[in-house]
Amino acid sequence: MATERIQKVLAAAGFGSRRACEDLIVEGRVVVNGHVLRQLPVLVDPETDRITVDGRPVRPERKVYFVLHKPRQVVCTNSDPDGRTRAIDLLPGVRERVFPVGRLDAESTGLLLLTNDGAMAERLAHPRYGVPKTYRAEVAGRLDDATLDRIRRGVWLSDGRTGQAEAEIIHRRAQSTIVEITLREGRNREVRRILAKLGHKVYRLVRIRIGPLSLRKLPLGAARSLSERELAALKRFCERPIPPHPAPAAPTSRPKSGQRRSARRPPGAGDRSDRWRGQDPGPRGRISGRRRSSGGRSGR
Repeated sequence: MATERIQKVLAAAGFGSRRACEDLIVEGRVVVNGHVLRQLPVLVDPETDRITVDGRPVRPERKVYFVLHKPRQVVCTNSDPDGRTRAIDLLPGVRERVFPVGRLDAESTGLLLLTNDGAMAERLAHPRYGVPKTYRAEVAGRLDDATLDRIRRGVWLSDGRTGQAEAEIIHRRAQSTIVEITLREGRNREVRRILAKLGHKVYRLVRIRIGPLSLRKLPLGAARSLSERELAALKRFCERPIPPHPAPAAPTSRPKSGQRRSARRPPGAGDRSDRWRGQDPGPRGRISGRRRSSGGRSGR
């Protein structure tokens, strides 16, 4: 198991706030493997190190994993000065100190993983691991193939060019398009910014997949623990080697005039798994998961 700061381990085990736990250490009340601690920083492995406070053994907190179908206007932070509903507020009765893995803006809905497993959270959220996250969006207007190709090749935003992506049309309507996009970077509001840059307002955005986890039929606002099969698949996914070419940090300047840009479609583009299942009806009505022919109307 990865090492953690000892004050974090003590706080998770119920010995007070992190600041209070730091005071316990300075006062010489914490012993690790027979050695009295009196100064910080100290890293420990709660699974293997013997830790006591005033002679009481510190047992590692049980790791828990939840998936939440996040509604609109729910924020992915454990502390919100504006008093908005937090994702953790939708997990009543959970005693462990869980936190959201990654971000999902307040206007977006969909799959959110919450856990107290810091090592797994880092593997899933940090851009260097290139974890694929799939979103389904309804946007204004009709996305054409040229626009899809621009999304796949990368789009220039204020913080640089986005990495290669997977993108496919799920359904075209008279006045809107449902598109599925898979990214591996994790920039703030990246899907919305990409589509806005290309001239398409986002009506609705739902995250349907993170790595091997999918939203499935979880109702809006509901949460559940991961099944044993899901957890095993997620652990295998996190233990895989870092991809040889993870999504790179975005450059801060445009390529020079005449510099060739790759138009190669990334592997896996066009994967048709995890179709929209009517998530979050919202003010514009439910989005059907049934595929229709291009140009067909939804009947709404």
